[in-house]
Amino acid sequence: MDIAIAGAGPGGLATALMLSRAGHRVRLFERFETPRPLGSGLMLQPTGLAVLEALGLRGEIAALGARVERLIGTDARSGRVVLDVGYRPLGPDVHAVAVHRAALFNVLHDAVVAERLPIRTGFMVESLERSEGKQWLRGARGREGPFDLVVDALGSASPLKVEAKVPSRARPLPFGAIWGTVPWVDAGFRRDALMQRYRRASVMIGVLPVGRQRRDGPELAALFWSLKPESFAAVQARGIVSWRDEVLGHWPETAPHLETITDFEQMTLARYAHHTLQIPAGEGIAFIGDSAHSTSPQLGQGANMALLDAAALAAALAGAATLEAALAEYARLRRWHVRLYQILSLTLTPFYQSDGNLLPLLRDGLVSAAARVPPVPWLLASMVSGQLLNPLSALRLETKLLREVAA
Repeated sequence: MDIAIAGAGPGGLATALMLSRAGHRVRLFERFETPRPLGSGLMLQPTGLAVLEALGLRGEIAALGARVERLIGTDARSGRVVLDVGYRPLGPDVHAVAVHRAALFNVLHDAVVAERLPIRTGFMVESLERSEGKQWLRGARGREGPFDLVVDALGSASPLKVEAKVPSRARPLPFGAIWGTVPWVDAGFRRDALMQRYRRASVMIGVLPVGRQRRDGPELAALFWSLKPESFAAVQARGIVSWRDEVLGHWPETAPHLETITDFEQMTLARYAHHTLQIPAGEGIAFIGDSAHSTSPQLGQGANMALLDAAALAAALAGAATLEAALAEYARLRRWHVRLYQILSLTLTPFYQSDGNLLPLLRDGLVSAAARVPPVPWLLASMVSGQLLNPLSALRLETKLLREVAA
C-alpha cells in the first residue's frame, strides 16, 4: 500500500521502518524543516525495548542509554524511602533503559535515512481529504497523495481526528513539569535508578540518568520539577536563583546539577492532558502514540506505548485480508492494554501530583508497607515495565528478546 505517516517522532519513525520492511511504500511528513526531538529524558521499558529489538536497534540504544533497575522515591522532610520498585521480580535481567529523547530520535532517524525512506519536511499537516477510497494530506504548501492509509503520529492536538470523525476532547491535567538536561553526577545518586524526592504531592523532583546523546558525548541526567503550568510565570518572576534555592531546600544533593542551570531557557515546560480514543482508527486512517492516547507520564509509558502501537499496526496489516479488517484488528490488539494503563496513570497521578494531603499519606504509609509483601513487588514491577496484560504476545515479532519478555 501507499502509506503516509504524519509526524516524525519516535512512533512515526518506528512505524515507517516496520511498514517499509513489510513491503509498503511509506512517506513521512514532518512540520519542522529539520526533524528534531523535543524534551529531555525518558525510560524505555521492556515492552519498548522489545520493539526496538525487532527493528535491530536495541544494541545502539543500550550503548547510548543508562540501564535502570529501580525507581526510588524519598520523602524530602524525613529522608525515608517511600517508594522502591525494582524489576528483579520479573527476572534477573529485566530492566529499563533510560535515554535522552535526542538519542532515541537519532537512532530511529538514522535508520530511516539509511533505508532511504522519503521524509517531506516543512509540511504542516492541516487536514485530511478523501475521495474514492483514497486519502490526501493537505497543508499550507498544498496537497499530498493519494494514499491508501494515513498514520497519524501528530500528537494529542492532531487536527486529523476531527476530519476522520473520531474526535476526542483532551482534559488538561492540573500538574505538569519543567525538564532540563544536566551533567550526570555520581555523588548522592545511583546510576541504576530513577530517583525522586517528594514533599507530600505538591512537590516532586526527579533525577534520571540518561546516558549519552552520542557515543563520544558526556554522561547526562534529566532533572524535572513538578508544578502547575499556570504557576511557571510566577516561578520565573522570582528568578532562577530563588528556584534553585527552593530545589536545594528539598534535595541538597542536586547542587552540582543546578549549578549548570543558569537560565529558565534551559528548562522545557511540559503540559499534560488526558484523552483516549475509543477506537484508534477510522476510514483509511490509524492513530498511534499521543494521537490515540495521552496522559500524565507517571508510569513513563508514552514512548513505549507508541512503539507498541507501531508494532501492533504492522502485525494487523500483515495478518488481515483487507485494510478495514486490519484497522479493526489494530484497534483490538491495543484496546485493553491502552485502557488499563490510561486508567492506572489517571488514578495514580494524584498520589504524586496534587494539592491534597490524604493521598500522599496513603502513598507513604499503606502503599509503602504493602509494596514489601508478595506478590505486590511482582505486580508493581509488571505495572511499571508495561507488561500487565502481556501486550507483546500477539504482535508476531519473532525475536529472542520478545519471546523472553512475553514469557
